[in-house]
Amino acid sequence: MEDLSEKPKSTDSPSTPDEVVLAPSTYIKPQGRKPHDPAVSFEEYHYYALRTREEEANIEAPKTDWREIILRKKSPGGIEGTDATAPVSTLTAEDFANRDHRLEISDEEWTNASRMFRTASWGACFYLITTDILGPYGVGFSMGTLGWGPGIALYTVFGLMAGYSGYLIWHTFLGIDSYEFPARNYGDLGFRTWGTTARYITNICQAIGLLLLLGQVTIQFGLNISQMSKFKLCYVVCPVIFVVCGFFLTQIRTLKAYGWVANLAVWLNLLVIFITMGVFANSPPNYAVAILGSAGGAVNPATITQDPVTGLYPPVMHSAGLPKSVNGLVGAINGLLSGVLAYAGAQLFVEFLAEMRRPRDFIKAMWGAQFFIYTVYLIYGCFVYHFQGQYSFQPSYQGVSVYGWQTAGNMISLIAALIAAGLYGNIGIKVLYNNILLDIFNAPPLTTGRGKIIYACIVPVWWSIAFVIAAAIPDYFGFVSIISASMLLNLTYTMPPIFALGYDIQKNAIRPGEGFDPTTGVVTRSDRGLKRLIRGYLSGGTFQVGINIWHTIYFLASLSMCGLGMYAAIEGKASS
Repeated sequence: MEDLSEKPKSTDSPSTPDEVVLAPSTYIKPQGRKPHDPAVSFEEYHYYALRTREEEANIEAPKTDWREIILRKKSPGGIEGTDATAPVSTLTAEDFANRDHRLEISDEEWTNASRMFRTASWGACFYLITTDILGPYGVGFSMGTLGWGPGIALYTVFGLMAGYSGYLIWHTFLGIDSYEFPARNYGDLGFRTWGTTARYITNICQAIGLLLLLGQVTIQFGLNISQMSKFKLCYVVCPVIFVVCGFFLTQIRTLKAYGWVANLAVWLNLLVIFITMGVFANSPPNYAVAILGSAGGAVNPATITQDPVTGLYPPVMHSAGLPKSVNGLVGAINGLLSGVLAYAGAQLFVEFLAEMRRPRDFIKAMWGAQFFIYTVYLIYGCFVYHFQGQYSFQPSYQGVSVYGWQTAGNMISLIAALIAAGLYGNIGIKVLYNNILLDIFNAPPLTTGRGKIIYACIVPVWWSIAFVIAAAIPDYFGFVSIISASMLLNLTYTMPPIFALGYDIQKNAIRPGEGFDPTTGVVTRSDRGLKRLIRGYLSGGTFQVGINIWHTIYFLASLSMCGLGMYAAIEGKASS
């Protein structure tokens, strides 16, 4: 929180009887600030953000060559899908590592260093968002626990609200990001709208969420190799092999270097989708594994239980509404939580926005990608549910009954899972490093030699924790429910509205004559504390106040869903 000091009342300014000035004794330029300096006010962030957006409006949008994106060919500038005319900076990592060196950096050099990293087009971001698909292999399972009507309706609602959350992230980012104070990660949104505590909460949730996602993918691999061995290989050995591979893959520090393998993961996932669709249409369900993680097992085990007399399994069943459940709504809610996993990419949007030449264009990439993801997920999920019914398995390719095709799906998908795990490990370690080691323990930047060594040492520790999680909780379906309810739901649906609410409140609380003076560094406010927050909440006109109320409801509803989801996940684990 900024230091506040009373400004003497002026005799010729009766309109500001309780004016407050937030003014550092000596104005410190952006390049002289600490990475997350609580002394920087919202008004200062917002002033530079408006100036940056005005400059970006006059910049020609970078052109996207889809052949470069799909075939991973280099553009003249060396970055796929980007413009080669970006500003050039001569600053080195050491210049940023030493605060005394930063003080000697000119304003132009500082902003050019920020501009240099902003080269991506909206088309490149569309590719990145679609690459972040976590796999539609749980949609058929969700449909089996919800039925046709509720399943399609809820997946549609979750998809629309995930897109709306992406819009709120974009809206908030545009108002607080600038060349002078670039917003680099999700926690920056919380920090600049609600303060240091919000940043810590956001970063902790994101780091835990990415670690649990890494554990989830590790479990997925363990199930793959275990099923390929016909369950003859000890389960603990399966994640060990995966983790060892992850040690080497996550040594790649830059996301740019992940480009070609990420592109490979997209095509591998599509190949698995086409293989499983063809096999499902021409073979019966995998009755033998249904008890381990099918929709029927979650809702009503009797629907997948073999008849002891005839040896036959119940026929494939469908339900127009919620299927009859022995666990009440617990099974349906757990199925719904798989849908949360499907739309869990919003937490990475700030990283994409931070690299765009014109962040305003991100909205086109985001809505286009969300529609594409929604279409693929729903078509595949409905197809699986039509042919598999209550036997729809999580993940779907393990519900293939023909062993040869089942093994092919397992082998292809485990490569894609390894790529995804490397991505989650990379970003998760960076969140830990940049927000804990860098800020609290004064670790060197990742671009320095010592920073690279520290990063390399963290990798095996991070993966070892994921291994412990995977080895201790081999129940893939139950684990997905827990991480979706506890972390992913909050990161996608709870945090964006509260960030947008904080941004709108502080922006609308600024009255004429208030704000940041770039010449003196003085921030002028007429009031402070709770009074100012309430005034900002009720300012901006009738429509804006209605939006504030809606965001409050959205935030509270998401928190309620988090609690309900945790209850269902725990109950589901207890009854399994």
